[in-house]
Amino acid sequence: MTIVWTTMRVGISPMPSSEKAYRAMLKLTEDTGDGPIYDLGSGWGTLVIRMAIKHPKRKVIGYELSLLPYLISLLIKSVTRVNNLTLYRQDFMKADLSGASVLLCYLYPDGMSKLDLLIDAQSKKASCTSTSCLSKVNANHLSSDTAHFHCGCNPDFVISNNFALPSRKAEKEIRLDDLYRSPIFRYKLDQSVNRLG
Repeated sequence: MTIVWTTMRVGISPMPSSEKAYRAMLKLTEDTGDGPIYDLGSGWGTLVIRMAIKHPKRKVIGYELSLLPYLISLLIKSVTRVNNLTLYRQDFMKADLSGASVLLCYLYPDGMSKLDLLIDAQSKKASCTSTSCLSKVNANHLSSDTAHFHCGCNPDFVISNNFALPSRKAEKEIRLDDLYRSPIFRYKLDQSVNRLG
């Protein structure tokens, strides 16, 4: 019942990625430096725990709102004893993402649009309480509360399963060997390049 409620609230259920998608996303993190990795919607923990194991010297954080997947992921974490992983039962749209170097996501088109706007509206040095920032965020139907929580959301990379950031050009793209040739996108977020239009 909690999964149904959360799905209605955020617009997507905690759907695990395929094994091929896991491997592709893990591969795309290999040359992304040594900064923190954030999984936006970590679900049952299947990707975020593998990510923490693959990068034992990097801080890894997962956000999941649905209770049951969150509890299962906590259980798996305790069994695997990954000390560099922190899991939060929280809506990532209301979380502080300022420390993220890499964002991982398997969202949905509207979720990717919101993430794109958040990244576009803010930078590491900008204060999200400024009038210009809030005006831009509010103009795109995002609340000032959300903007405040996301102050400084400016990762170096975004790696997305299936769904693209609508205003950006992927730096790398892997097509999975599956029925749909599913794409895995990696964006390098240098604000001066990789913009569409």
